[in-house]
Amino acid sequence: MSNGGAIAAVAPVGGPQPLDWKFSQVFGERIAGEEVQEVDIISSIEFDRTGDHLATGDRGGRVVLFERTDTRDHVGLRKDLEKMDCPMNRHPEFRYKTEFQSHEPEFDYLKSLEIEEKINKIRWCQSANGALFLLSTNDKTIKFWKVHEKKVKKVCDVNVDSTKATVNGSIVGSSISTSSKQYIESGRCIDNNFSFPTTGFPSLQLPVVTSIETNLMARCRRIYAHAHDYHINSISNNSDGETFISADDLRINLWNLEISNQSFNIVDVKPANMEDLTEVITSAEFHPKHCNMLAYSSSKGSIRLIDMRQSALCDSHSKLFEEQGALGTRSFFTDIIASISDIKFAKDGRHILSRDYMTLKLWDINMDSGPVATFQVHEHLRPKLCDLYENDSIFDKFECCLSGDGLRVATGSYSNLLRVFGCSEGSTEATTLEASKNPMSYY
Repeated sequence: MSNGGAIAAVAPVGGPQPLDWKFSQVFGERIAGEEVQEVDIISSIEFDRTGDHLATGDRGGRVVLFERTDTRDHVGLRKDLEKMDCPMNRHPEFRYKTEFQSHEPEFDYLKSLEIEEKINKIRWCQSANGALFLLSTNDKTIKFWKVHEKKVKKVCDVNVDSTKATVNGSIVGSSISTSSKQYIESGRCIDNNFSFPTTGFPSLQLPVVTSIETNLMARCRRIYAHAHDYHINSISNNSDGETFISADDLRINLWNLEISNQSFNIVDVKPANMEDLTEVITSAEFHPKHCNMLAYSSSKGSIRLIDMRQSALCDSHSKLFEEQGALGTRSFFTDIIASISDIKFAKDGRHILSRDYMTLKLWDINMDSGPVATFQVHEHLRPKLCDLYENDSIFDKFECCLSGDGLRVATGSYSNLLRVFGCSEGSTEATTLEASKNPMSYY
């Protein structure tokens, strides 16, 4: 959604019944007649684990942070509040928190290649001491950001009294400017001819430093660069809180958050002869609970689960998930529409959700014979694959996600539409919604 729209859903108490979708909030709404600038289009969006903070990245290399405000009236831990038997009387409300320029346009002189500033991915890291940490990346460079409150301090109770101090023998009073008084009150002279009172000071006192206001500061702590020859398509935090991975078309690198000049290549699918290349890496993600496991998808429609304990270079997988097509059903477009554009682990780590051009598939990591559920998203476009191929729309990439309780999955589509499916046993929920102020359920 280029306008950053947000929609809230309220579910009835009980089992996984269909959700009642209502409009909640729009971020970055433009006025009537205002043209959308290319740099303002949102290219990445991510909630943190608590759901209290939202980060968006745009094509201009900026990261904008929002914070949730509707929970501030309640006191207590979020987990305790969720256990309370009380209805939610209002939708989640977010407000603007801060923004910063994450990436700038660059030029690779060795390859004569322009590197645009567009934010490809944002991932939240573990917070500490009231500060927020996140990773952001463009095509080539990953940056580690710290967002924290910084107090603006002022020196008070100094020995120089603006009502009695003299400048060139004259009493400093209302005749001097306000700015001059501020300089004197802060203990600094505005003029080299400043003279102390002839009577001196009756007593000396120590200045006191006080905080007058608090500002949010964003500081880049680490820059992870020069590790990818191809465009970065994924970054993912590890559950150990110390490492993360970055993936491009042919390689996956393992980083330590505190070490920016060294990474370890753990997956390399680049053949000795590039003419033998048959598939590329499209997405990669760490397991949410096991720090030694990760999964990555390919353009051939397969998902590989690897265990980093097996070897330093994970050139062999622990499990392979792919769906075998029926004999005689292959066509020119079969491999193109089978390419997986995004994968996500469920919160418990038991299931993997994948998105290809036509469908959403839910996989059980304990069953590699095929997906446990398949949800049709673009089946109505199958007769138009030739036209979609001609205008390159067949190569469009869509992301996917699972709800926190694992009962629903969602993905985007064309015309500002999103699809929501129930994935619990026996569920037939399938909703198509328009992301707008008046969300309309189509079927």
